Amino acid sequence: MPPKRAPLTYAQAGVDIRRGDRVVDHLRKSIPGIGGFGGLFPLPLKGWKEPVLVGSTDGVGTKLLVADAVGRHDTVGIDCVAMVVNDIVVCGAKPLFFLDYIGINRLEMGQARQILAGVVAGCNEADCPLIGGETAELPGLYPAGLYDLAGFGVGVVEKSRILDPARTRPGDRLIGIASSGLHSNGYSLARTIVFERARLKVKDRVKELGTTVGKALLEPTRIYVRTALALLRKHSIRAMSHITGGGIPNRVNRMLNAKCDAVVRTDAWPRPPIFGWLARLGLVRDEEMFRTFNMGLGLILTVPKEGAPKVLRALERLGEAAYEVGEVRKGAGAVHLE
Repeated sequence: MPPKRAPLTYAQAGVDIRRGDRVVDHLRKSIPGIGGFGGLFPLPLKGWKEPVLVGSTDGVGTKLLVADAVGRHDTVGIDCVAMVVNDIVVCGAKPLFFLDYIGINRLEMGQARQILAGVVAGCNEADCPLIGGETAELPGLYPAGLYDLAGFGVGVVEKSRILDPARTRPGDRLIGIASSGLHSNGYSLARTIVFERARLKVKDRVKELGTTVGKALLEPTRIYVRTALALLRKHSIRAMSHITGGGIPNRVNRMLNAKCDAVVRTDAWPRPPIFGWLARLGLVRDEEMFRTFNMGLGLILTVPKEGAPKVLRALERLGEAAYEVGEVRKGAGAVHLE
């Protein structure tokens, strides 16, 4: 006869539902309405003529591996929100709500609370409520201690006020708004440079950066929602671009009229030290740096020439470091770095 075996449980297979319930209970205490099968949000139809919903989804990427190495997980929650809401606002839309997804080997309450605290902080900064999400224990899919973090958001914009690249014109000016550093892109290259080629540790202090490797790499993505919406209320903005994967060349071309080129003057703004440090440490050419990282600009706007000075003054009043970084010329949709 086959040997007797004890009954097997879901927890023994690696998934403890009670741990997930504790996370939901924690969220219920801080965020009203969390915990149902779906997040509910009333559509703000009053006063709108032709409201258009804008959806976006994104993740944090391999920056999560830096968070694991440092043992700090709140800043990546901010990154998760930023990557979504910044993509929504550059369409001209106001973010309405956000949902998060955490896929993990085994849920640890301390780690989960840090992640969710960052998500909530990001949502607060974007004036965009967190209305739900999912935390899934997936043993066998993720290595022990590691997780993936992604988000989904929805915004709304009046149809007549959607920012359309077709509106760009030769003579328009490009205005760049400063980033906080790498944001959440290019981390596969950054990690290769720092941890494999230079063999640095997250606790190593870098004089050039004024902080440790870990803190510099975990600097969260800036959230531009309040700034962008404030500009859109009072100024003529042709288009906006959130500078993420692919860098300035591959993002600026998304806000160009097909009959226009953009010329970006690469000496028109100060680059945060982390970019020069990475370039020297990894012997990375300038072209590759610009194709991988934001190079110090997290948001770029296209504005009419005559309106550029007013927009720059408005950004200064909003506390932003902003620069006129180029112009639009006749062309065929190319971006030139000069």
